[in-house]
Amino acid sequence: MTPRPLQGGRVLVVGAGIMGAGIAQVAAQAGHAVALFDARPGAAQQAMARLGATLEGLVAKGKLAADVAAATLSRIEPLVALEESSGVDLVIEAIVEDLAAKQTLLRQLESLVGADCVLATNTSSISVTAMAHGLQHPGRLVGMHFFNPVPLMKLVEVVSGLHTDETAAAAVFELARQWGKTPVHARSTPGFIVNRIARPYYAETLALLHEQAATPQVLDGCLRAAGFRMGPCELMDLIGHDTNFAVTQAVYEANFQDKRYQPSLVQRDMVEGGLLGRKSGRGFYRYQGEAVGAPALPVALHDAPVSAGAVSVHGQGAIADALEAAAAATLAPQGWGPGRVLDSGWCGLAIDGARLVLTDGRTAAEMARVLDCLDVAVFDRPVRLPPARGAALAFTLAPKAGAGWRSQAPAWLAALGFAPLRLADTPGLVVARTLAMLINEAADAVQQGVCAPDAADAAMKLGVNYPAGPFEWLADWHAGEVVRLLDALDAHHRGERYRVSPWLRRAADAA
Repeated sequence: MTPRPLQGGRVLVVGAGIMGAGIAQVAAQAGHAVALFDARPGAAQQAMARLGATLEGLVAKGKLAADVAAATLSRIEPLVALEESSGVDLVIEAIVEDLAAKQTLLRQLESLVGADCVLATNTSSISVTAMAHGLQHPGRLVGMHFFNPVPLMKLVEVVSGLHTDETAAAAVFELARQWGKTPVHARSTPGFIVNRIARPYYAETLALLHEQAATPQVLDGCLRAAGFRMGPCELMDLIGHDTNFAVTQAVYEANFQDKRYQPSLVQRDMVEGGLLGRKSGRGFYRYQGEAVGAPALPVALHDAPVSAGAVSVHGQGAIADALEAAAAATLAPQGWGPGRVLDSGWCGLAIDGARLVLTDGRTAAEMARVLDCLDVAVFDRPVRLPPARGAALAFTLAPKAGAGWRSQAPAWLAALGFAPLRLADTPGLVVARTLAMLINEAADAVQQGVCAPDAADAAMKLGVNYPAGPFEWLADWHAGEVVRLLDALDAHHRGERYRVSPWLRRAADAA
């Protein structure tokens, strides 16, 4: 098809809820004449009133000029009937997430708009291919997935189904850029980019809770220390466990019950018990009374490391280098520094007869057997180097570690600059396990043609505020090490969940 030029064209937004009103605001601020329609009587007018109050608030705070606010509002016209929408160049539907309802609306719109009008859907999960089926001009339908709140969030997923014409997708992509957004191309598959790649961020924490490896407070603290603005438990409480669980179920079912996306029994119990998070007053944390949200992590006091006869840093790379610098500072008062062993096959510290080992996906019990050493502690992957003083870091102990090493392992981690948080002896701990699965999911998305690596990075940083994109993490972490960690998780759990993406395994082989 040859779509009408969308720059400066008239836009119709169908659905006057939070998303629809936000889309209308963005289009109007970009200079478009916007028609706003909602099937609920009076809903479009109510949305206009709310938008007016929002714009007035921005003016009062000095964040928006009064004339810009007035011009924005004047460009939006609430419609009483959908039949008034003729002559538009672009329609964006933002109605309920229901395939049948969307198909009915789109077919109705085709009888009202010209053949060169582009139809866009703000769906977050429904197949664009399925929605286009039955349209007279299916190539005109494009996914235009905004994120809430629309005026603030930069990301727009431009989603192409099997029918979508490239020129229509390109026109929507360019329009999103003109609106000040960062568009990324995606193929219409379950979850698109963000809702698919983000699943492990919730799933791995829910799995750790199911295993009783740690508390929500500890898991959130470890992932915040890795740079995430909110821990998974805090974030699920904010989203609402009913919403998060429903999205997980939809992705799971759409992928023919692939075990990688299997919903959590922990979360199902919370939904069934009405513990939905902030909206119900209680989820993983309580949101009523004086103590609201995740409680502060306890401040643990650790003995100083005892004098060691021999300390050596093992391994190569940025983490080993950071450990060497921190160990040197720790040992400086004694007048000496650590030795360095580059080819031992593991990363961490040897402290006399004990071992402090960076996780490679194996449990501390297994590492104790491999290293033929009872006094073994395994610590999680530090992402920020050098670490912020007192950054939370998970660790675990081999089951036969002696009493002395049980107190000295966290003492050494504290001396190296971390706030050690002990977990049960679980493979991959928290951060390493979560990041590896996020990388693996992104790799599979690229393998299947859902998106390009740079689109995956941009989507995760802009759509869900990740501190880095999955391929940026991979650049700082050898692909072979990620594969070995996932293979260790797969061997431990003996299921499909941790199977390695072919794309990632090829990257490891090529490195």
